[in-house]
Amino acid sequence: MSSITTDSLFVHRTVKCTKHNWKLNVSTMKYVNPPDSFLQDELEVEILDNGVLQLVELSPVDPWLADPREPKELQEGEVKVTYITHACMELQFGETRFMFDPWLKGPAFARGWWLLHEPPADAMDRLCSADLIYISHMHSDHLSYPTLKDLAKRRPDVPIYVGDTSRPVFWYLEQSQVPLTNINVVPFGVWQNVNEHLRFMILMDGVHPELDTCLIVEYKGHMILNTVDCTRPNGGKLPNNADLMMSDFAGGASGFPMTFFGGKYTDSWKETFIKNERVKLLNYKSALVKSLGPKIYCPFAGYFVEAHPSDRSIRETNIKNSAENLNALINKVAPDIKTWTPKPGSVLDLGLALRDPTNRAAITDPPANAQIYKDKWDFDLYLNELNGAIGSEIFKHKSWIQFYYSWAGFKNYNLVMRVIETKDNFEPHAGGYDYLVDFLDLSFPTARPGREHFYIEIKNRISVMRSAVLHGRLWDDLYIGFQNHISRDPDIYHHKFWNHFQTELPVSAPDWDEFLQQAEMGSSCELM
Repeated sequence: MSSITTDSLFVHRTVKCTKHNWKLNVSTMKYVNPPDSFLQDELEVEILDNGVLQLVELSPVDPWLADPREPKELQEGEVKVTYITHACMELQFGETRFMFDPWLKGPAFARGWWLLHEPPADAMDRLCSADLIYISHMHSDHLSYPTLKDLAKRRPDVPIYVGDTSRPVFWYLEQSQVPLTNINVVPFGVWQNVNEHLRFMILMDGVHPELDTCLIVEYKGHMILNTVDCTRPNGGKLPNNADLMMSDFAGGASGFPMTFFGGKYTDSWKETFIKNERVKLLNYKSALVKSLGPKIYCPFAGYFVEAHPSDRSIRETNIKNSAENLNALINKVAPDIKTWTPKPGSVLDLGLALRDPTNRAAITDPPANAQIYKDKWDFDLYLNELNGAIGSEIFKHKSWIQFYYSWAGFKNYNLVMRVIETKDNFEPHAGGYDYLVDFLDLSFPTARPGREHFYIEIKNRISVMRSAVLHGRLWDDLYIGFQNHISRDPDIYHHKFWNHFQTELPVSAPDWDEFLQQAEMGSSCELM
């Protein structure tokens, strides 16, 4: 049971988020400005004898305590952890190989993110020989269809495990035409036995339960905790004293504030905001690691770069935390915790590290001639694929706009959106559309309505927007991938809108064959 305590005299006050500008009425626990924003889980309300109001959050028993196992001594070489790139790790338990989140090739979020580290030359071979794979969530820096496409050619039946999120992790699998045949959706908080000594448990994120998951792996009683990208993994309840903990660290993985323009969103404001957020994240991560007290900590899942030349300004402003800086802070506040800053191909021998944290032989660095950082990316291959959507037949008919947003299903919300299709430099594209959508009644006016309303203007790179429309993809490619410029009036965050287009679009793509039939019939009628 955890609780938040406040003086009963102040229960009618509100609290405000300085990032999203919504307000919370603490007497009703309802969020306002705008409506339908983030909602707190239901809390029990207790009045203590001294008149203090206590809001109590009830928590279940920690699921990893079910069927506890005493740790057994690990032999040298028995458990090896190899860093591959970004969030991809290979864990070897005896003869069993377990891979996490393989992003080995291509971009993520359309064309916005590219690998910072060069994967080891044998990374794909390692993936194809894995006994099981865990994919934490559907974001494309963790679920990489270019990587899985190559995997499916060689090993389509490799066992892949995902959590039972409300938005299926592999919702796009059929449309991707990647023929993976052994995907296993498992319930949260339940041990999954791999063999006599090895088991794992997937947990949900407390902030984004529809999307994010994290993982506990246990081998011979030794626990490895991987919180991945979770904002509040398992609602903040995590095992203490894990043998190895790994988590994200970098920041910079959001469209806010980099894609926002107008008003206060000057370059200097963004630089200051990002710097402050980096410091907050470092302090939060170091405090979290200190509180959980793992024996070894490894920062990962933050090694990406906005590499395309058209995104140079983003790359230069969206500075990220370094793993070295986080580990240095952890060494200062929690000197008993051993830290590991991984390089592609470096190996941690868990048995050696636990036996003697000062033993340098516990970590094997990659060969001296190994390439650590990527210095070239196959931009043309992937950008040509995106550009192929621009000339699709559906965009010859302006009625695609109504068809698409009707399919999307977002309405009854007093928000008017203007969308402008642009070139790479976010100047209007000569052949692009410029249109309004009124989400109150899902109409498409030629001018903003006279009533009071929220307003948002989004300039989208035409290739990414049309690819998302054509294939029914989520708008993370646009927002997290820095593929748009956004301005809004007033300057507040519309959670309901973004949550819908980032997580709640229909699983099945728009039926563009049906649309073209309707469009052609309409054209025929006009000619009669």
